[in-house]
Amino acid sequence: MERNRQEIIRQCTRFVVNHYPVSPQQMLANLAAFTPPGTAADQYGSGELIASFEAEVAELLGKETAVFMPSGTMAQQIALRIHANRSGNKTVAFHPTCHLELHEQSAYRELHQLSGVLVGNPHALMTLDDLKAVKQPVGTLLIELPQREIGGMLPSWDELTELVAYARGQGMAVHLDGARLWESQPFYGRSYAEICALFDSVYVSFYKTLNGITGAMLLGEASLIDEAKVWQRRHGGNLYRMYPFVLSARLGLEQHLPNMQGYYDKTVEIAAAIAQIEGIEPKPTVPQCNRMFVYFRRDSQRLNDAVLDMASETQTLLFHRSQPSPIPAYAMTELWFGNAALDLATEEIGDLFAELMRRSVYNT
Repeated sequence: MERNRQEIIRQCTRFVVNHYPVSPQQMLANLAAFTPPGTAADQYGSGELIASFEAEVAELLGKETAVFMPSGTMAQQIALRIHANRSGNKTVAFHPTCHLELHEQSAYRELHQLSGVLVGNPHALMTLDDLKAVKQPVGTLLIELPQREIGGMLPSWDELTELVAYARGQGMAVHLDGARLWESQPFYGRSYAEICALFDSVYVSFYKTLNGITGAMLLGEASLIDEAKVWQRRHGGNLYRMYPFVLSARLGLEQHLPNMQGYYDKTVEIAAAIAQIEGIEPKPTVPQCNRMFVYFRRDSQRLNDAVLDMASETQTLLFHRSQPSPIPAYAMTELWFGNAALDLATEEIGDLFAELMRRSVYNT
């Protein structure tokens, strides 16, 4: 079964999760059609193409200026280093599931000699009481919106503003890990600029929700971004040409940002539909963005085999993989929904998940 997995997925024409897949050939064709004739390439981060895009996103997020970078890993380390240098305090507080802690090989420590303080329960949102419990002086607080590793959860607006106000009262800079910030706006019902106004620096990604090739942006006041450009050069991130990344990011914003409310509404509908199926439990029960964790009272391998069987028979992919969960007898997966789910009736999606559960039932 495993050796046929990619071929089965390639033959699918309908997808419950994610956006429709785009091949490299199709992406390049899309970018060629999207690019105005006579567009000049950027060079080492300068030029109209990249400068106008930075200005566009800065205006959208209500920040003075911005710099495009090849990766969010780079952007966030740079932001935190600058805040540490300014305050003289190299301690950064963040949730235990922060990307810096889980996925970057301790780069914030090894490259920038920053010290991390894990705040709160790894399975729940950081609370004001969690932050107040930190006794040592902290230079910067990092907040992720939404919290990807716990099912795309978001604090309420009041909870978020209280966290930020307390941090500022303690003299902390506040940085936003907004890798998936685009997904947060429907929950808050506020503009991106109003959300970002809470933060001294903001990072956003263009390849996750927006389906770009790659790329990120760091935003803040002009003096911070001027420093960030120096650090970008030190990191080797001031690439000679980045126009394919910039163009795909711009295209992603144009294609997906107007649909974020629709993606969120569809996610809420799907969660309600599959929650009625015995043995399926979404987390959160009511999603707070267009992603969630789903727990199945099933063996993960049987579940994965059934997903592929159904994909082979119907050319419809429900999701890519599940894995064993910390809850005995349950498998889990992360689901996020984009343009592909909008073309499927929610009732049909519910029926597909019900069929999945029938096919993957435990042996008795």
